[in-house]
Amino acid sequence: MGQTAFAHKGGMHVHAIDRVARSYEHIAPEAVGNARRVLVSDMSGRTNILVKAAELGFKLAPDAPETRAITAKVKELESQGYEYEAAEASLALLIRGILDHNPELFFSVDSYHVSMRSNGTSSVCEATVKVRVGSVTHHTVADGDGPVNALDGALRSALARSFPQLETVKLIDYKVRILDGVAGTAARTRVLITSSDGQREWGTVGVSENIITASLQALEDAIEYALVWKGNGVKH
Repeated sequence: MGQTAFAHKGGMHVHAIDRVARSYEHIAPEAVGNARRVLVSDMSGRTNILVKAAELGFKLAPDAPETRAITAKVKELESQGYEYEAAEASLALLIRGILDHNPELFFSVDSYHVSMRSNGTSSVCEATVKVRVGSVTHHTVADGDGPVNALDGALRSALARSFPQLETVKLIDYKVRILDGVAGTAARTRVLITSSDGQREWGTVGVSENIITASLQALEDAIEYALVWKGNGVKH
């Protein structure tokens, strides 16, 4: 039997399902090998956030200031073009950041540069990143088939020595959506990335007028999520 989840999005429906699931489901999802899944969007109310947070492993109190802060932040970011339905890892990092009052990140990208060179018959993209891990700075260069592939390679190369557990983490899907087409090439772009460690998959999101910046946001979240939930021993 397939593992496709039963998804619920509207705040009113989620509130009702949280109280009496059978009022909206003609059959228990588990009975046919499925699972209930709550989606988060700019229409999400506090109940959506509470249920989704529980799915992601967080326990929130309904009237806690952190719950209100998370709900408000999700609405704010979704109004800017972020989307968490397929980027639950980014949502988990957002929730963790508010609950832990902006914990220190495992790494930060101080600067980056992406360029392309061509000899007329073929082209190669090159990315340079400067990454800080604690007091240590790594400066690496990588080539790739495209700018995102090069950036991904440079970022992983910069972090490989400090975080050897990232060797199993791979980018397996990359999607781009133009959010306001009337702006032409200056339009805001949403990038959704799916990553895997060979055992499970997780999605992250980035938004910017610059597709490379949006891609870097999603890549950073993908790696940060892997470090938070996969073990974080740091080696220098």
